[in-house]
Amino acid sequence: MTLLVARSLVAIFATISLIHLYWALGGRWAALAVVPQVPARQGESLRPAFNPSGWLTLLVALALLLIAVLVCLRVGLLAPPVTHRALQWLISAIALLMFARAIGESNLVGFFKEVKGSMFAKLDTWVYSPLCVVLGAGLLTVAWA
Repeated sequence: MTLLVARSLVAIFATISLIHLYWALGGRWAALAVVPQVPARQGESLRPAFNPSGWLTLLVALALLLIAVLVCLRVGLLAPPVTHRALQWLISAIALLMFARAIGESNLVGFFKEVKGSMFAKLDTWVYSPLCVVLGAGLLTVAWA
């Protein structure tokens, strides 16, 4: 069962990493749906809360790929399984970050966000935050099984 969870995690993290790489290289597909939006002024349309740079997006892509590699190392998808406690705790810390992302920072992201009228906000409530919960649970499963 752990191997199935690990393979699923690797597939998801690798896919999300490739999407970030696409954006880092200038891709525009779904760009409006993945950046939080805030009202420009009272009663006006929404604008992106920030404009992510290509370098920062590339860094996120590499971090997501690194998580996939850590999962592979833990369960032995690339080589014999690494059972060192440091890897177990590192994957657990990443799981906690996933849970924290799902909860949010109370304004723009997470289940308890305040800005709720944008496409991002709807997707965050129904896709992104639940995915973070699932990924966090999967990471804990891989770390401690």
